[in-house]
Amino acid sequence: MGSDPEPVGLAVIGAGTVTQGVHLPAVRRLRRRFTLRAVCDASPSRARRVAAEHGASVLATTSPAAAIGAAGVEAVLLATPGSHAELARACLAAGRHVLAEKPLSATVAAARALGRQAAAAGLVLQVGTMKTYDPLVGAAAQACRSVRARRLVRVTVCHPADASQVAHLRLEPDTDADPALVAAAEAAEARAVSAAIGPMPEPWGRAYRGLLLGSVVHEFALLRALGFGLPDRFEHAEWWPWPPAAATPPCILAVADLGADCRLVLSWNWLPEQPEYLEAIAVLGTDARVQLDVAAPYLLEARSRLTVERQAGALRTETVSRAGHESGFLRQLGAFADAVRGGAPPAADAAGAAADVAALQALIVALAQHAGVSVGGEAGRLGAAHPQSTRPGPGGEAADRSA
Repeated sequence: MGSDPEPVGLAVIGAGTVTQGVHLPAVRRLRRRFTLRAVCDASPSRARRVAAEHGASVLATTSPAAAIGAAGVEAVLLATPGSHAELARACLAAGRHVLAEKPLSATVAAARALGRQAAAAGLVLQVGTMKTYDPLVGAAAQACRSVRARRLVRVTVCHPADASQVAHLRLEPDTDADPALVAAAEAAEARAVSAAIGPMPEPWGRAYRGLLLGSVVHEFALLRALGFGLPDRFEHAEWWPWPPAAATPPCILAVADLGADCRLVLSWNWLPEQPEYLEAIAVLGTDARVQLDVAAPYLLEARSRLTVERQAGALRTETVSRAGHESGFLRQLGAFADAVRGGAPPAADAAGAAADVAALQALIVALAQHAGVSVGGEAGRLGAAHPQSTRPGPGGEAADRSA
């Protein structure tokens, strides 16, 4: 009988809401798989407090380089705001395995380059699209495949204000973040967004980095996990109200082909006073309906629900499935340990992240065309390679959606 593998020495860079709310509680539960070695945050008081909660030997620092190079560190969890490309590149260069929160990068090129860097170094690069690891995803993918003729895939998100979603965590405020570190991070993020979409004015940059890369990316990763390809262009896309108020996301409605007479309808809605976060993917076919109601974020034990409806003669059936109390957050961390210790390739990898970003760029191209705005950068080049469709409308005339 073999002994358990040695726990993975872990550093965490970014000790904010998602780290304190779900990542570090998951590390505690998987204490036989991980040993926390270092905590890094732009706020020194937060770094010290969070590190102390996990033992006197845990390093607290505001320096990512110090955390990456700390004694005993084999792997790094990146949970800072925005794109993680620069930090992931530094971790891989130092010989560290990486679990990077989404988004891995703001551009397709950066995601692909990181994938090549990890492969060349023989290191694990896993992306934190945790819904890929939801325990119902496998059963949901099988149910989607069983639908005989799929006609519509409908993705619906109702997103309330963050405060109501995280109040139960009882997080302590930290206001001593180093302004120089914050400014440097914001400048790096601005460069990444500019490379992705060019010098678009606000609020376009804010919507790309906050709404698309910050939330809609989860929907595309989940569609891939359910076995669907992602569109390289959208027939129609709009957001409203536009321009949104400062720091307020708009709503999105987008339509695309998924091939074989199947359409994708994406509806993402900012509803700040809604009582609950709601996210559902419904697959409607000629013989069945499948719906996955996805667990809310910031809850380590929240469970998704899978509903499959069918008819056979006069018999109509509805099957509702739930998994155990083990969320995608916990399972993705376990999968990371498996990959580091056993070499199992992660289900959420850099290639998948590149595909998600390509679809997000197709979406912002369509949104911009609807608004009569030009997109530059990598997305603009993608838009030129995959011009948005001029599908004939009900009257037989093509809709002109050029900018």
